[in-house]
Amino acid sequence: MAGAAKAQTVTLPFGNGERPLVAYPQKRPLLRLTTRPPQLETPFSAFDEGVLTPNNAFFVRYHLADAPPEGLDPATFRLSVSGAVDKPLTLSLTDLKALPVTELVAVNQCSGNGRGFFEPRVGGGQAGNGLMGNARWRGVKLADVLAKAGVHKSAVQVKFDGMDGPVIPDTPDFAKALDVAHALDGDVMLAWGMNGADLPILNGYPLRLVVPGWYGTYWIKHLNQITVLDSPLDNFWMTSAYRVPDNDCECVAPGAPAPVTRPISRLNARSFITSLADQAKVAAGRKLTIKGIAFDGGSGIAQVEISADGGESWSKAALGADLGRYSFRPWTAALTLEKGRHRLMARATSRSGEVQPMTPRWNPSGYMRNVVEVVNVEAA
Repeated sequence: MAGAAKAQTVTLPFGNGERPLVAYPQKRPLLRLTTRPPQLETPFSAFDEGVLTPNNAFFVRYHLADAPPEGLDPATFRLSVSGAVDKPLTLSLTDLKALPVTELVAVNQCSGNGRGFFEPRVGGGQAGNGLMGNARWRGVKLADVLAKAGVHKSAVQVKFDGMDGPVIPDTPDFAKALDVAHALDGDVMLAWGMNGADLPILNGYPLRLVVPGWYGTYWIKHLNQITVLDSPLDNFWMTSAYRVPDNDCECVAPGAPAPVTRPISRLNARSFITSLADQAKVAAGRKLTIKGIAFDGGSGIAQVEISADGGESWSKAALGADLGRYSFRPWTAALTLEKGRHRLMARATSRSGEVQPMTPRWNPSGYMRNVVEVVNVEAA
């Protein structure tokens, strides 16, 4: 349109990294990766605003172009529970809210968070590190809903499907499944609330699945169908997509194929410096307080270490408030930097003993990046 202002852009630090900042409904300007479906990345500075990611800054990831779907009316919304159950259910939001309410703080992270940094490059959305967020989710335990339906002893998995759908019939509908034991573990939730408010439309309103400690591909938005299965779900999104090499590091040599794969599952340990951007300038010879976040797949963070010399030496950071084992864990560290350039690093160790690797782990889909990140600063 003539006379329209040019959108502000951000350039991420890899090839073809220019992204427009675009404001969508209920969102502040976010980095747009794609238009249809909307894929919006959180500007990294938002993670320095607090341990909970603001709803209006929370990233957006859809798979199908018919998104967000129409007809998101909370008054007419219904969730169906069917399949291998004693009593099929059709539940309104009012019905769900009559069950015992639960809250849990958990990180939602896209499997491809950080994919743009992979070398050699891989296909898929070339994201920086903003496809993640931490929120206080409010809803009901999936286990309570399934108990109301009565799960058959023969059941092996539970399938989840949302209201968003494909534009053309040949596109496979997006649906995922969890093993029954996982679905009944008491942590998996059906959430209608996020950080004290209703879910934003672009984050799954009016109801979404929350799978604490697991990658966001399982966190189905606009959830309206739950089906208990007697056999494992065999669809594109489980048997072909979202799979990683079936080995201890879930990686292969850069550029190599993965001969055997398994579905992606639990988050690995990560940490980030949030208070300083790469190439920042700081005062030499003065105490500098550095802040950041760390998280893993649910064992919790045992420690975070800081290096100011590119990993040659390390010191412990002070851990902040613990909002639960699935949450971001804030941390702080005090450094005094001599004049010159410095390579700052943060390295997390989980309570399960997982330590972030110093070298990147590569896989053909660009999933699960968790290498120790570097923030270059100049002290003057």
